[in-house]
Amino acid sequence: MMQIVDGNAIAGELSGLFRADPTMLVAVCGECGAAGPLGGTMVERDDFAAIVRCRSCTHTLFTVLDEPGGLAVVIASLARLQQPAGQPGDEPGRDEVGR
Repeated sequence: MMQIVDGNAIAGELSGLFRADPTMLVAVCGECGAAGPLGGTMVERDDFAAIVRCRSCTHTLFTVLDEPGGLAVVIASLARLQQPAGQPGDEPGRDEVGR
């Protein structure tokens, strides 16, 4: 049965996702479908922002902004961000990206 709860309910899952080495998280481009480790993307950065681009098609996946109130992430063409296969928290039976 589906339940509707507030955003606090997702904290555990997000903590598990970001517990992994961020450079190894698998990013999937919503434009071209390319999938690969976040560490393999292209990043354009200055003092205010880091623009993360797909290495295959160069579309912006997401942007990290350094704002006065703290960091903010603006999602663009990022279709999916997941743990790589074999990382803690993987569930048996889940397919790898691209299969």
